[in-house]
Amino acid sequence: MLKGEITTPHRTRVAVQRIEDLISIMNKNRNIEPTLQCNVATKKKSTAPIAMLGDNRKTLLWVTLFGIAFGMVEAAVVIYMRALYFTEGFQFPINAIADPIVFTELWREAATILMLAAVGIIAGKNKVERFAYFLISFAVWDIFYYVFLKIFIDWPSSFMTWDILFLLPVAWIGPVIAPIILSILMIGIALMLIIKQTPLNWKEWTLFYAGAFISILSFTVDFVTYLHENEGNTELYKDVGALSLTYVPINFDWWIFLIAVGCILLAMGSYYLRTTRKEYKLERMQLFI
Repeated sequence: MLKGEITTPHRTRVAVQRIEDLISIMNKNRNIEPTLQCNVATKKKSTAPIAMLGDNRKTLLWVTLFGIAFGMVEAAVVIYMRALYFTEGFQFPINAIADPIVFTELWREAATILMLAAVGIIAGKNKVERFAYFLISFAVWDIFYYVFLKIFIDWPSSFMTWDILFLLPVAWIGPVIAPIILSILMIGIALMLIIKQTPLNWKEWTLFYAGAFISILSFTVDFVTYLHENEGNTELYKDVGALSLTYVPINFDWWIFLIAVGCILLAMGSYYLRTTRKEYKLERMQLFI
């Protein structure tokens, strides 16, 4: 009898404890469901392209506006130079330009790259964003340079029109569509970096550097080949500037350029897949926390 008196209260306490545990588990399950629904709704909301930029939207807007305005400045400089030295319209072979103007133009191009890099450094909060904003400022500047030339002097006549793209260390020459394609890719890279906030790994950097180097090669190989072909003509070869006055581009090495684009696209694809898998793993881990 004494044993029964001791055992019955003990069993009762155990049963009560189990009921309380069951109620506690049921309450937790009720709380988990709305939390998961909230997380799913938040995730759906955050997948919108503009929302994914977060606090960077305002910075992105101002960097873009800077690129547009700087494109206008670049176009104005070219319009002035063409009014002075290409009164009959810009074409190859190019007309002679005074040495002080050429020297000044080289320094202006170097200063342009420095200014675009400075914008990225000022706008970004970390290394990833600084590089991304540099790419955006550069790409928008390059695209709108052609937009304003088309507006003010109706040039280029088509996307396949030849242009001198850069002068350092030698002349970069190619159809207008080529730098525009690269600029669009640069914007795509930059937006992914801003959204993902993850640095490139060494493989992706290698592909990007390869793409950049090969694209420069596609713009310069024809002119450099022309220099070597005329190396025997010492009177003509005494100055690269003199050869520039006789050079007429004919064929653009599209296969080299497409290899460069392929390298950049591979790097972009690798970066997107790597960062997306990382985000997916983090989301799965959060479900068990």
